[in-house]
Amino acid sequence: MSNFLINTRKKYDDLYNKSVNYPESFWDELASQNFIWNKKWSKVVDWDFKKANVSWFKDAKLNITINCIDRHVKNTPEKTAIIFEPNDPNEKNKSFTYFELLKEVCKIANVLKSMGVKKGDRVCIYLPMIPELAFSVLACARIGAIHSVVFAGFSSQALATRIDDCKSSLIITSDGSYRGEKTLNLKAIVDDALDICKTQQKVLLVNRTNESVNLVEKRDYLLRDLITNVDDSCEPEIMDSEDPLFILYTSGSTGKPKGMVHTCGGYMVYTSYTFKNIFQYDENDIYWCTADIGWITGHSYILYGPLSNCATTIMYEGVPSYPDYSRFWQIVDKYKVNQFYTAPTAIRALAKQGIGFLKNCNLASLKVLGTVGEPINDEAWQWYNSNIGKGNCPIVDTWWQTETGGILISSIPKVIPEKPTFATKPFVGVQPVLLDDNGVELHKPNVVGKLCIKYPWPSIARTIWGNHQRYIDTYFSAFKNMYFTGDGAFKDEEGNFRITGRVDDVIIVSGHNLGTAPIEDAVNEHDNVAESAIVGFPHEIKGNALYGFVTLKSKSLNIDQIKTEINSLISKKIGPIAKLDKIQITSGLPKTRSGKIMRRILRKIASNQFENLGDISTLLNPDVVQEIIANYQK
Repeated sequence: MSNFLINTRKKYDDLYNKSVNYPESFWDELASQNFIWNKKWSKVVDWDFKKANVSWFKDAKLNITINCIDRHVKNTPEKTAIIFEPNDPNEKNKSFTYFELLKEVCKIANVLKSMGVKKGDRVCIYLPMIPELAFSVLACARIGAIHSVVFAGFSSQALATRIDDCKSSLIITSDGSYRGEKTLNLKAIVDDALDICKTQQKVLLVNRTNESVNLVEKRDYLLRDLITNVDDSCEPEIMDSEDPLFILYTSGSTGKPKGMVHTCGGYMVYTSYTFKNIFQYDENDIYWCTADIGWITGHSYILYGPLSNCATTIMYEGVPSYPDYSRFWQIVDKYKVNQFYTAPTAIRALAKQGIGFLKNCNLASLKVLGTVGEPINDEAWQWYNSNIGKGNCPIVDTWWQTETGGILISSIPKVIPEKPTFATKPFVGVQPVLLDDNGVELHKPNVVGKLCIKYPWPSIARTIWGNHQRYIDTYFSAFKNMYFTGDGAFKDEEGNFRITGRVDDVIIVSGHNLGTAPIEDAVNEHDNVAESAIVGFPHEIKGNALYGFVTLKSKSLNIDQIKTEINSLISKKIGPIAKLDKIQITSGLPKTRSGKIMRRILRKIASNQFENLGDISTLLNPDVVQEIIANYQK
């Protein structure tokens, strides 16, 4: 395991150089030494970006659950694998050792087999953040079924679209879910979805809230009835390294959601390697990622990455604001959390509440803080660093995508120094480049370009389910022999990368390329600004102009003054060219359930294209869209 832990800058430099200059020997050595394989590979990597074909550890055989559970049961069966913290702090928490986890996974695996699920079948999972979600995901992996988790907050229409696209044969859901003060009837949503679906389904129902549900004969089955009749051991299905492990849908700016396919071998190696090093996880640490397993962050850095490292990982059912805004910090203290990983949206929301909710929280156990989902602005970074990390915790600002499977650019605590608002350095094996609009590589520092990757990494998505041509067109057609991330980035003199936002958020105003992220940073420095989103809209003189949607920390009587002050800040920080032509004060911004601001919707509103917003029912706050439209500035 000598090459697995990156604990010095020299070690990083040596391993990075080896991974770039001799990638096959690097990954061969790392994968051989640190994982259990039933059969070794005939070739480390085979790739052709023109055809978007990539395979890692060709012909190798494995089962990812052996690496995530079984091998740990042999060595440390009593170590805690998963801690479940319920929505209500008065409800008793649950924890599962690796031995107990294996039993639970095997039981559900056997239930799935009893229902006719076999290798290659798709299983749609629509569950809240309860232990059965983790058990179900791993049970699918155990028997070779392909899991497709849908966040249990999506609408029936969104769920139906995903069920039909992957043609799943079974959906696992629960009677309901708790979210703060709300109780949601998930089974009713599933029933509505199945009324829409073209695909015939069986339903496996988990009990959580004791909601009254409608059971359809010969379609709906209760887990509690079936699980009493199955064994608690299940032999793992031996998979090819390139067999699909899961399908996870990500929204595109146009068209239906894209079902990104991740495979068994490469995904396992990369998520395990990144988790261990980017979070500097030690044997007895307690790790908490606040994401939902319905998103890629939950797949990679709540389940597969931590469990492959024999980590103790927390699953939290609730929200940061219930029963009050101290909830996150109470959980950190309760379990003595060492690594804490959350989204900038959550940090900003918590910062907006002030530090009063921190007064009874110690937070001394924290060693590493992380952010994920979008670039973090400077104000939020500083608040996070000062009030949560107390200036003593490195902050890893991680950049990656559903498509990448794992983190591609990040600092490494006490190895690669963090730099506020910068993701910093590429992880070992990752080869990022910046290109201009013509596909020419930009070698000079202090330039903004389109972020591409010129060599595959093990956890890259292999295709879009059922539509490989769309995969080619989306990620590999823009630039020859490059994976195009869709993001822009800035690279400084030291080779640190700062993500500037989606390329379609790089707006040409009067011939100047303006990234929206730095403008938003400037806006967010205003004392009364909580959050902002900047988009472009057509302008008859400039070509494009800038429209700012701004949420305030508190109500202000002098909105005009605030707008003037915002443009003064922009002019000061970036230049007059970046000043906003229109500023609209809003009560909130449209966000996905994972907390990402839906700038695509804001761009259409700013361009007066209200009729083509797409499905907004999957948003966290769809009502805010109508409010923004009502107050649109012509």
